[in-house]
Amino acid sequence: MDRRRMTAIGVLVAAAGTAAAVTLPSFAGENPTRRTAPVASDGVAPEVLDALSRDLSLTRDQAARRLKTERWASGTVTKLRGELGADYGGSWLGADGTTLNVAVADPAQAARVTAAGAVPKRVERGVAELDAVKTRLDAAGRAATPDVAGWYVDVATNSVVVVAQPGAEAAGRRFAEASGLPAGAVRVKTADEAPRPLFDVRGGDAYFINNAGRCSVGFSVVGGFVTAGHCGRPGDRTAGANRVAQGTFAASSFPGDDWGVVEVNGQWTPQGVVNDFNGGTVPVNGSTEAPVGASVCRSGSTTGTRCGVIQAKNATVNYPEGTVTGLTRTDVCAEPGDSGGAWLSGDQAQGVTSGGSGDCTRGGVTFFQPVNEILQRNNLTLVTAGAQPSASPAGGGATAPPASTAPATPPAGDATDCTGQVSRTGRIAAGRAQVQPDGRFFRVSGGAQEACVSAPAGARVVLELQRFTGTTFRTVARAGSADGLARLTADTPAGAYRYRVVGLAGAGEYTLAFSAR
Repeated sequence: MDRRRMTAIGVLVAAAGTAAAVTLPSFAGENPTRRTAPVASDGVAPEVLDALSRDLSLTRDQAARRLKTERWASGTVTKLRGELGADYGGSWLGADGTTLNVAVADPAQAARVTAAGAVPKRVERGVAELDAVKTRLDAAGRAATPDVAGWYVDVATNSVVVVAQPGAEAAGRRFAEASGLPAGAVRVKTADEAPRPLFDVRGGDAYFINNAGRCSVGFSVVGGFVTAGHCGRPGDRTAGANRVAQGTFAASSFPGDDWGVVEVNGQWTPQGVVNDFNGGTVPVNGSTEAPVGASVCRSGSTTGTRCGVIQAKNATVNYPEGTVTGLTRTDVCAEPGDSGGAWLSGDQAQGVTSGGSGDCTRGGVTFFQPVNEILQRNNLTLVTAGAQPSASPAGGGATAPPASTAPATPPAGDATDCTGQVSRTGRIAAGRAQVQPDGRFFRVSGGAQEACVSAPAGARVVLELQRFTGTTFRTVARAGSADGLARLTADTPAGAYRYRVVGLAGAGEYTLAFSAR
């Protein structure tokens, strides 16, 4: 069936554990967790740019320009798809990521495409007709032999592609012919692909199912998280990587689809970030669907962050366990253990890892279940990077409240009058962040905490107080600077804490002073 997704606003993931309660304020030399990654000024984390640079052989500037083009392309495609109607034949970015191609079944529509800044491509079939062809293959999926790896709509060739194992082209053709489809609408290609679900995960975002199998957390939603459906069935119990009881599968679908929803208990706090597997986290600011040809990065607990491009949407994969349709096909590598992990295009959530073929040594093909369908089907609300979830259960559809306290009003007096028991200095710049004191943390027995930052002239900063929750630091209070000063006060329980100074504009030396009782 036609499984094209609607655009929704949402975000991503890192599961948090129980908090450690301890003693009077004192500095600890060890660091109990990974650092929080700085955020680029355009909302895209530097780690995403680094990963794109590495895997697509781009400079950081080229990666940033590509992401900007892809954001424009996403909006343009949405507009043109509505205007072209049945004549819309699909869209894709060129190999260099700079040219948006839009297929049209009616040559009279070419001028409309050109006016929008895209390149028109004349085709015989609209995308609705291609989807109908693929739907017929989906209906005949049970007849596919193991030699047939799957099938998908390829808008660039205006056809439906059946993927067969090398030497099994005849099996692919027989499968297509048995469906009674017109010869010109289907083509068979060979590839050494044997897709399978990716189990046996480990690492920061790993979780255990019934104390046996392991998978990766996908995106945080209010009250829980989404992941791959092949990881568990409703009623299955989960535990975090620390083996602490975590939650229960509330819903799942596999095969047919490949999505699952886990409701977590009160010890776990879903947050709108993804583990970058480089000691930090990456924020996500939405779930706008990226077009074919766009860059995409995957985070998984086995192989970390890997990037590539989207090759096709509405793909069907013939797993040994059964056929799954509506997946997105990519050239990103993955390995067992990456199942359920998060996919990002820039700072936009795209989906959760389903399965794939190959590995990250020789490369491969990986498929993901688009996240917007999971949200719609289950009435879920994603947790954004700038918000903490409410206490309502997954599926409640509640809007996540703000993540922190409101920006504090600066005190009267000189902005340099920032005093406290502990004082630290540092240098800040837009898009960068520093953890204080000295990249470490401190412990308190509970009670009021006060801090202020004196920002350099012309600079704007945000001061965050973060509490360690077992696997990560969670922001519990935040204050923005005004007139060169940011100040916050928070009443906190016992535990391990740190301050994070984030630069929004300008650069220079700052002073942080804080006290804890």
